Amino acid sequence: MMEKIMTNRLDRGFYQYQQEFEDKAIEVLRSGWYVLGKEVAAFEEEFAAYTGAKYSIGVGNGLDALYLAFRVLGIGAGDEVIVQGNTYIASVMGITMNGATPVFAEPDDYYSIDVSEIEKKITDKTKAILVVHLYGQATPMDEICALCKKYNLRLVEDCAQSHGAFYNGKMTGTFGDIGCFSFYPSKNLGAFGDGGAIVTDDESLAKDVKVYRNYGSEKRYYNKVVGVNSRLDELQAGLLRVRLAHMEELTKERQQIGARYLQEIQNPAIRLPLLREGCNHVWHQFVIRCERREALIANLEEKGIGTIIHYPIPPHLSEAYGYLGFQEGDFPRTERLAKEVLSIPMYTGMTEEEQSRVIGALNDFC
Repeated sequence: MMEKIMTNRLDRGFYQYQQEFEDKAIEVLRSGWYVLGKEVAAFEEEFAAYTGAKYSIGVGNGLDALYLAFRVLGIGAGDEVIVQGNTYIASVMGITMNGATPVFAEPDDYYSIDVSEIEKKITDKTKAILVVHLYGQATPMDEICALCKKYNLRLVEDCAQSHGAFYNGKMTGTFGDIGCFSFYPSKNLGAFGDGGAIVTDDESLAKDVKVYRNYGSEKRYYNKVVGVNSRLDELQAGLLRVRLAHMEELTKERQQIGARYLQEIQNPAIRLPLLREGCNHVWHQFVIRCERREALIANLEEKGIGTIIHYPIPPHLSEAYGYLGFQEGDFPRTERLAKEVLSIPMYTGMTEEEQSRVIGALNDFC
């Protein structure tokens, strides 16, 4: 029996650079310094350079990055933040954990926020727009940046899935006031545990994040504000530095798989993702759509091919946000996507034979 093709294989990414990862791990363990040391400082400098931002601050995870972004921007109770409805719930939690209210907008055909919807959502309470660069493709930022300028709004970018994605030659995370990244192991730039970062060009915001992430302390035992404990640790920072050095080749590998899928998956029952002009896609996920999704999942499972749904329940219909009072039908495009989207296998180290099996199975589905 053939081995099952999983949706993601994190071990392949490790074995690709095994010696480098192991050498770095031993180096950090032997250093005797495990929190906020030279590895974190070096990673922050290298990641800032990679994104094109002036400052990068490592934090505990992607949700912390979002939470701290709105915290240092002073957005809280009574404020509204516009965000697309078809996103992972963490995007919305970053808003509500600060006491602010999410205002949902529908997605466009590329799974990004529908820019034409944003302006009519703006009220006197609107303080920010949160752009989510979903699945690995950049959102077109020109109009969004113009709207933020016109209405004096803050702009936060959720880049948890878009490491290395560009819009018109500029990397995601560098358009707004703050860009928020996750380094969860499955991300394109993944750690071996939790991790995250904030990037910004604003020196004052960068300093504030550094204070908030470390118990609100600028100097040990001297606390300026009530902060949190959200620090990227030395081991994860060191391992991320190894992977960051290979990001160009890792991104090309995903793009080659994505290009093959787009060319060779040919089935009228399956809708393939669309590529937007002026954007590159880094294929954090390769997301197809199928009206008979459950039948397709079962068919692929029979053939030893794993899939995952990103995401089956939109945030506005989740139990966690029941208090917002939304019901089914309020955001029909968002809800339709939740019923049709399906992520197929896409990972570093995926063999051509595995790709062929996935393509063949999808083309055979009828």
